[in-house]
Amino acid sequence: MKTPMPLRADTLPYRKPELGKHYWIKDNILPDPFPVVERCFNKTEWTMGAPWRPEAWPGMRAPNALMPEELAVVEDLVKSQIGVRALRPQGAPVDGISGHNHVQIVGGGEAVARPHVDSSKLCDYAGVLYLHPYPATKHAGTSFYRLRLTDGTLGGNICPLPYESLSQIPGFEQGSDLSMWEEEIEVPYVFNRLLVYKSDIVHSATAYFGWNHELGSKRIAVVFFWKTVS
Repeated sequence: MKTPMPLRADTLPYRKPELGKHYWIKDNILPDPFPVVERCFNKTEWTMGAPWRPEAWPGMRAPNALMPEELAVVEDLVKSQIGVRALRPQGAPVDGISGHNHVQIVGGGEAVARPHVDSSKLCDYAGVLYLHPYPATKHAGTSFYRLRLTDGTLGGNICPLPYESLSQIPGFEQGSDLSMWEEEIEVPYVFNRLLVYKSDIVHSATAYFGWNHELGSKRIAVVFFWKTVS
């Protein structure tokens, strides 16, 4: 068996995430979010992820979270902020990716933070819309991370081309866990807040909340994945 290459401070490039340059936040993005919340919680057909099935993504998800007119509000904002003419949404969901415009619900006992990047083959930018009106904690939004080596040295936070994901980079063949990462920026979970970010930055849901016996208590969010059209 081949010995994995050791991780070094320069294994990943480093780019300090800057608001308005690498990530964007828009509060109160939807003019009428409560019908969206109700519609999403009341969906009847779900695809189950971890821990119920051996998937890289946690909880449960369902497609068509936003209606076309609601999605247009989100995408118009994104295009204006990142300065592109058009966005091409991710196609069919694939392994490890919660599909574009899918609602995802995850309870507190179902998952922990899992720093990762989104495949560059599928998207240049990703987004998340927090939809719980009364979250149990604000510390359940999205965090950005940088590599932390065993000696405490901090490394980078960007998946460089030509790699499409961290697992392709020498040193990450066996995967990674939360102990290998240092949280650098936390974006709190706020109802009706849209967060958009460059998908090559190492990131994760900060945490999850809610109980198995009560769906409405769990962390709920809509996720988006786009390629840009200049």
